[in-house]
Order: sequence, then structure tokens, then C-alpha cells
Amino acid sequence: MKEGRMHSAHLPHLLSMLFLSGATLAAASSIAATPISQVTSAQWDTLNSQVGGRLFQGVPFAKACFPPVTNQTACAEIQQHYTDGTIRYSFASGSTNTEWETCTTNGDQCLLDDTDPTNPLATKLPCKIGSISPYYIDVQEPSDVSAAFNFSLKTGVPLIIHNTGHDYKGRSTAPDSLGLWTHNLKNMSYNPSFVPTGCNGVSPTAAAILGAGVQWGEAYQFADNHNITLVGGSDKGVGAVGGWLQGGGHGVLSNTLGMGVDRVLEFKVVTPDGVFRTVNQCQNQDLFFALRGGGGGTFGVVLEASILAAPPVTLQVTLISWADPSIDITKEFLTILINNTVSLAKAGYGVTATTELALFATPLLDATSAAQAMKPFTDFAQNLIDNKVTGASSVTLTLPSWLEFFNTFILPVQSTNGVPNILGSRLIPTSSFATSDSQAQLLDALMAGVSLNPAKFIILGTTPVNFKPDGKTSVTDAWRTSLWHITTETHWTWNSTLQEKTAAFATAAKTVERLRAITPDAAYSNEADVYEPNHIVAFWGTHYNDLLKVKQKYDPHHLLDCWQCVGWKSQSSRFKCYIPTSSIATPQ
Repeated sequence: MKEGRMHSAHLPHLLSMLFLSGATLAAASSIAATPISQVTSAQWDTLNSQVGGRLFQGVPFAKACFPPVTNQTACAEIQQHYTDGTIRYSFASGSTNTEWETCTTNGDQCLLDDTDPTNPLATKLPCKIGSISPYYIDVQEPSDVSAAFNFSLKTGVPLIIHNTGHDYKGRSTAPDSLGLWTHNLKNMSYNPSFVPTGCNGVSPTAAAILGAGVQWGEAYQFADNHNITLVGGSDKGVGAVGGWLQGGGHGVLSNTLGMGVDRVLEFKVVTPDGVFRTVNQCQNQDLFFALRGGGGGTFGVVLEASILAAPPVTLQVTLISWADPSIDITKEFLTILINNTVSLAKAGYGVTATTELALFATPLLDATSAAQAMKPFTDFAQNLIDNKVTGASSVTLTLPSWLEFFNTFILPVQSTNGVPNILGSRLIPTSSFATSDSQAQLLDALMAGVSLNPAKFIILGTTPVNFKPDGKTSVTDAWRTSLWHITTETHWTWNSTLQEKTAAFATAAKTVERLRAITPDAAYSNEADVYEPNHIVAFWGTHYNDLLKVKQKYDPHHLLDCWQCVGWKSQSSRFKCYIPTSSIATPQ
């Protein structure tokens, strides 16, 4: 068993030893896993040999705490770090949101109580493998992926691609599958004069070359070390070149520097025919188009991407916050935000706002201009302070780099880990801010969602409105004509019933129902409602037919598939743990 399967630097040594030991192919799993049909031990042994002995069994993250508990110290470590994303990322079986480790439809799971991981009631249930892959390959070489595709073609075993498990739609897990674990592809390099392979005559440009396992927290530090800026997401654990990038990718700097797909210069990818391809504007252009927004887990296994680097940025930052999400305060704030969104977008601001805070950052303005742009919001905050609203505060700073901004304002507030978490989302077009009537409609729709789900509404002013695209990406063009991306969150508990889970999905849909009614079909594929209606148009607009042709060209046997992805075959057995779409009824 090779040590490269997990990075012990990210794990307590005890945990690393616990999960690595006894996980060889020869070891019999004690998990009540459904066997992968008709695959012989000889076939698994052959695959293991082909991938250098790096085939290993999937083990639920919380297994150490389920009977028979043979190591109390190991269980205590799991309990202590149960909601720690850094630990979860380092396990092939780990998911940011634990519903994707389970099988929702039949209740198979191996979960602790995320509100109290020491709760003994959770471990009275049997530990079952759920949607975790029974086997994973620790991917190190292109040949590992080629062997997996060949194995899938011969056996019919479905494949999934898994890095950190930070996927809100469950596309990086599937029951009875073979997992391609890319997490240990941590290579990073910087080339100040990068030219895409085979692109003669193309001017060189600065680029960061990142392996598929690199996460944004690592990439940002690397970029700062080389005095460059990378456009990325707001969660340190998200992979930089996997699903985030291939689904579009957006962040605070997208207003001025574009989406993730706007900045890709080259991919290195193994396609389902087993070929390791270099993909850029000069070769395999159709695949380059598809990978720039068509979605991860669909067209191939990306092992590396070269990303356009920007010079260092100085950011003008304002944070206002309060701890009283009352309807009146929320409505007042949203009114101010809606009235000023167009001017904020023109000024280059990336915005994150909830019912209790708003964070604004721009690389375009100096401190004086930023103070003027922020005046409606700092006046709002001062009024809250004067009225002694709980937690009311206002902070304005000039920060000399993206990394300092990220570490100061973003890193302390990361996505929730180790809990079931269902999203809904919508792109809000410029037209919604154009007139007093459209603004009033938007405010009413937002307040309807807030009243249903008050603490879980997030407004992201992270669309690429000040960036001129090359017209060769495959995300919906609605990204280019929108000013907001809105997400909502709905949770359930470790012991929720199927009825309660079904209701949670329906609530996620209900929260954005009013927004759907006043906006075009447009949503971010990576953060959308699991049951997004008209998802083809919502995610890709007019690009879907071209994407489907690319899918059919490179994956004619449909070795890759994922929920609501291009070419999705919804009746496949790999989706048996999803509640059927017909069962999701919007609650009245």
C-alpha cells in the first residue's frame, strides 16, 4: 500500500495509519457494501497491477466510530474533526456535504450527528457504504486513467471522478462505482512565458500550471509566492482545475478578470478512448470548448490545467455586518443593494451579501473613489450602529494582495462541511435592475425567499460584467448579461427520514421559485438546485447541442455520466440513490 494515497501532512498520523492499514485488495471489507456485479477478483487484481498497486477499497469517513470500535483514539479523532473540511478532503470517500456519502433512497449511510459527533444514537445504525465507491484508484499517471476506462468498458462498472468531494449535486460519488481519486496530483509550477503547446505565433503570457488535486487555498499561496494573481473560488478546499473550473468557475475577481473558463490556456486530459490529450486553442479545439464550461466528470479526466496569471492586485474592501436579520433591516439593506448594484458592477466590485453581512472588494478604485462608492452602505451600517443594532459594524481597508484579502475576510468563513446541505440558485440579469418596476419585482422575490429560508440566502455579485470574453466558452451566455448569482441553502439532519429529505429538496426549489418566475432560465451548474428544471438551457443556453456532439465524439460508450450533465442518462443505475425527480413536489 503506497503512502501517496493520503497526504499525512493534512491528517493526524493516527488517522492516516488507521485508514491506510487493512485497506488492501486482499483485506475483506467489514462494510455491508453492495458488490459490483459480475466483477471477478482476477479482474480487480489485473487492474490493480495496471495502476501500480494503487487500487484500494473505499471506507466511510466515520467508520472508526461504528461497532466494532477497535480503536477509541481513532474514533475520538474522527469525532473531533468530523466537520473539518481539511480532514475530509484528504479521504477518497469524504464529501463536503454528507448526503452524497449516503444512499438517500434506501437510507444506507455511515454518518455521525454533525451537531454532536459524540451522540451515541448515530452509531446504533449499521455502517453502510451508501454512495461511496467500493474501490478507488489513486491516480498518479495518465495510464491509470486509461486503465480505468478500459476496465469500465469491459466490465460495465461506472466511473466517477473525485478530488475533494466538494460537489453540491453529488456528481463525484455513485454507488457500485470505481472512483478515480485525483487528489494527490498536487504539482504546481509557474511559467512567465507560457505558450500553449503547438500554438506557433501566439504571444507568450504568464501562467500557473496546476495539477488536478490542487485546491484554491494552495493555489493562492503559490500565486502570492510568485507575485501573481489567480481568479478562483471562495473556498480553500475547492479544486482549482476540476469541477469548479470546468463548470465555469466564478469568484470575487470575476467582475474584472473573467470566469475561470475565461482564463484557461490549456488542459491535459485523458478522454474515454484512453488517449492522453493536450487541449487548447490550437489542438482539440472542440474539446477545449467543451471543457471550458461544459461541466466536470463528462468529457474526460483532467489531470492538469494551465491558467492565465494576472499581476498583483490592490483591493479596496468594505465589510459591513449586523446580527439582527429582521425583516425590516433585511428589506432596507436589499433595497440599497438593488439600487446600487449597477454602479457597483461598473466600479469592479465583487460582492458577497447575506441577511447579516455584506463584503465588497474592487481592484479598480482608489481609496477615495471607493469611499464614495460605498457611502450608501457605510451610511446604512452607521445607522445600525447608532440604533445599537446587535453586532452592527463597518470596516474599510486597502489590502495589497488577493491572498491578504482572502486570508483576512474569506478564509475565516468557509463553506459548511460534514453536514447535509442542499442548494438552489439563480442568475439575475441586468434587466432586473433596469427600472423601478423590475427592481421592485426583484425585491419582492427576494423577500419571499428570505421569509421561507431567512438565514440561508447568499447574493454573489461575481459575474464577469467588465470582462470581454473570447466567445469560445460553453457556459450559458447569461453569465455575461447578469449582475448577480444567488444561492440558497437547506439542511437536514443525520437521522432525517426520506420524507423529510424529499421536503428539503422541495424547499430548496421553493426558495428560488419567485426568482425563476421573473428571470430567464439561467443558473450556475455547480451550485444549482439538484432538480433544476430545464437544466439544459439553465446551464448551457444555446451551447448544449454542440456540447452533446463533443460528448458523443469522445465518449461514444458513455463511460462517464453524472447527474444533469451533458448527455445525462437519468435512468442509469448509478443514479439509484437520487430521489426520483417526480417525487420532488414544491411545498405549498
